[in-house]
Amino acid sequence: MSSGSGADNGHAKEAALYEQQLSKIAEVRAALGKLSGKSALYCSDGSIARYLIARNWDVKKATKMLMKTLKWRSEYKPDEIRWDDISDEAVTGKNYRCDYFDKSGRSILVMRPSCQNTKNAKGQVRNLVYCMEHAILNLPPGQDQMVWLIDFAGFGMSHLSLHVTKLTADVLQGHYPERLGVAILYNAPRFFESFWKIASLILEPKTRNKVKFVYSDDPESSKIMEDLFNMDELECAFGGRSQASFNITDYAARMREDDNKMPLFWSPENSALASEPYLMKNHGSQQCSSGLKTEETALDKIEEKTENVSEKSEEVDSTSEETEETEDASEERGQTEILSEKRRETEADSVKDETETRSEKKEETESSTVKLTTSSGEGITSSDKGGSSSDP
Repeated sequence: MSSGSGADNGHAKEAALYEQQLSKIAEVRAALGKLSGKSALYCSDGSIARYLIARNWDVKKATKMLMKTLKWRSEYKPDEIRWDDISDEAVTGKNYRCDYFDKSGRSILVMRPSCQNTKNAKGQVRNLVYCMEHAILNLPPGQDQMVWLIDFAGFGMSHLSLHVTKLTADVLQGHYPERLGVAILYNAPRFFESFWKIASLILEPKTRNKVKFVYSDDPESSKIMEDLFNMDELECAFGGRSQASFNITDYAARMREDDNKMPLFWSPENSALASEPYLMKNHGSQQCSSGLKTEETALDKIEEKTENVSEKSEEVDSTSEETEETEDASEERGQTEILSEKRRETEADSVKDETETRSEKKEETESSTVKLTTSSGEGITSSDKGGSSSDP
């Protein structure tokens, strides 16, 4: 077979696959029924495809996932969050959108956990959602993903939070599928590895595979940065040559400008949003079912159980919103329970030791010979006198 005919055959297969994928997008659209307002704008071919890709082109699962997002967006209203709503969270630069893109034209979000300045987990997630919405707002035509740059400078044990990590993963994976292109964990400390082993279990395989560890003293991993970014634009904190750093005044002004663009972005007149096409090249040659479906992961096989647990968790979260329980309160309660358990164990051990000591003393008293002293000072035993051990 000539190289020309081989290429033609490859193009034909890709074209057939693409038609199957478009057919599945149409199935999801039909399953959703008639939509209006922002929901109709949100459900473009490109958007529906992201949910199908996240669920290995399973129409039923993708539809269910998308419907949850539509409900979440109608209630959470992420596109209506404004700078003044999250400025207190953003003031330290712990999360912000860069004013440049990577080599593929993807928006870049910088995260610095060591700059954490609040203890409100929900407020922290709200700030992240604001950043992601603005990252999407500023994407160039033909690009639909973003890059996360996570700087671990100054990171300590006190900055670890499995609770916030789970909330972040839930929002990212549940409502922004296939929006993350790659996440760079830059100079993560050694102790983070143990935390990562636990935290990574929260992530779906697709998301977990997008996480890359990069170390400034490792030439091989540092090459990842050179492949992804224009080093003249990249901050020196990440090995780039730019001396620019986060400036709250400049950033606030830029975000306010974005705030003004957001209503126009979500207006019915924005035909580009509703008509965003599905571009196979953006996500690789993702396969779909009918013999071409990708192999299901273990996560897919237990998805039904996981979703049930998630739904129960959402009910608990809804109840907890009424009491406004913070992460610290939860962690403090957990620590208190642990301490209480240890205290109970200690008290039990103490009682046990005291009981054993008393028993030993009693045995010594019963087995020992009680000495009696005569008026002249001569010591005699009770057995010599023929009296009992209690005789004076």
